Amino acid sequence: MNTEALALPAPIAQFRARAAAWWRELAPRERQGALLAIALVSLAVLWFVAVQPALRTLRAAPIAIDRLDAELQQMQLLATESRALRAAPPVAPAQAAAALQAATARLGTKVKLVQQGGRATLTLTGVDGEALRSLLAEARSTARARPIEAQLVRSAAGYDGTLVLAVGGPS
Repeated sequence: MNTEALALPAPIAQFRARAAAWWRELAPRERQGALLAIALVSLAVLWFVAVQPALRTLRAAPIAIDRLDAELQQMQLLATESRALRAAPPVAPAQAAAALQAATARLGTKVKLVQQGGRATLTLTGVDGEALRSLLAEARSTARARPIEAQLVRSAAGYDGTLVLAVGGPS
């Protein structure tokens, strides 16, 4: 083996020599104190670098697992609903128009409906989020309407703007 290849750089070798000389000059009791201090610092570093983050992860894992399980169940419900809507027979254009008209009539003057061919444009004025969600859910299930364009602004009264829906056809 080549000893030159294993040699430490000069500054490190000098530091090591000075540290070894300092260690030899210490009394046995001072050496024990220094070893104890080194052990305590090593334990503290081990705690803060390895143990504490692992314990934090173990404590947070059940909460994260529960949250992810709830999200998975919600996604599975949406997938089931999507499959059911895709399997549903298409709705006749006249029936889809009537269903969409009935869904928007529940909100009164807050929604104005304009239908042109296979598209419907909804103009919203102050519609709250829950009412908008139920309107879209009903339009999707009864008229097979799908949002294709939305320009909504949230105001103090609710949502204002326009929504363009594709009516009927494949889901």
